Amino acid sequence: MTDDLFTAAPPKPVDGIRAGIGGWTFAPWRNNFYPTGLVQRRELEYASRHVSAIEINGTYYGTQKPATYAKWRDETPEGFLFSAKAPKRIMASRVLAKAGAQVEDFIGGIVELGDRLGPLVWQFDRGTKIETDDFTAFLELLPKQAGGRALRHVLDVRDPEFVDARYLALVRGHGMATVFTDSPEHPSFADVTADFVYARLMRSRADVETGYPGDELRQWAVRARQWAAGKEPDDLPRISPAPRKPAAKRDVFIYFISAAKERNPAAAMTLLQELGA
Repeated sequence: MTDDLFTAAPPKPVDGIRAGIGGWTFAPWRNNFYPTGLVQRRELEYASRHVSAIEINGTYYGTQKPATYAKWRDETPEGFLFSAKAPKRIMASRVLAKAGAQVEDFIGGIVELGDRLGPLVWQFDRGTKIETDDFTAFLELLPKQAGGRALRHVLDVRDPEFVDARYLALVRGHGMATVFTDSPEHPSFADVTADFVYARLMRSRADVETGYPGDELRQWAVRARQWAAGKEPDDLPRISPAPRKPAAKRDVFIYFISAAKERNPAAAMTLLQELGA
């Protein structure tokens, strides 16, 4: 295995739009996305030079040591970004308002990613009981900056009874994003609540080499450009009416997650090609 695989210029965000995948360790990607003979310890190096962002899922199950985050930072190219899911034990706290120490511990370690640190995702699974006042107090715990860097927070609330116009107003008031989830299994709404957009696309198909057919990827490229330009697509589900006037330009993060996971790297790379065409 030569280093030629790692010296090519990595994909750059197009008009602030990034496309990526969830994680980088997945056995079916070997000899599929990853070239034959690539050793596992170099998979992050390779992946980060073929997509422009990766959502770290492992942090959902437990925080890593700061040295591990620093290692990941150093293995990825300049301009690359990680998103990271916060540890689920935080969102499962009986009293969210008292989770401050856990929030500080997680963020205090992950800021070692430095300029590779992108949005932090706070996922509340279906079945998690959420009380409005407690949830509001929790949002107050999430810092706007750490380690000298501004932080971006994304909320993924999967309780359909909690996701309504009042929830959107609360999140918008804190300048945080909500996840647009393209899946019938979770609440799916494309209302924009922050100065960036975070989308998780979960419909890749095993029988399509690029995960999504070409026409669907082209349509996602169109939507991504609309988001980036401060507009909002009119063909996605919403909770509240779309604003009449465009907002300022936005950063956009699009991840191909779950479903036919073996196809997700190809989907992300094809979307990046479409955006750059």
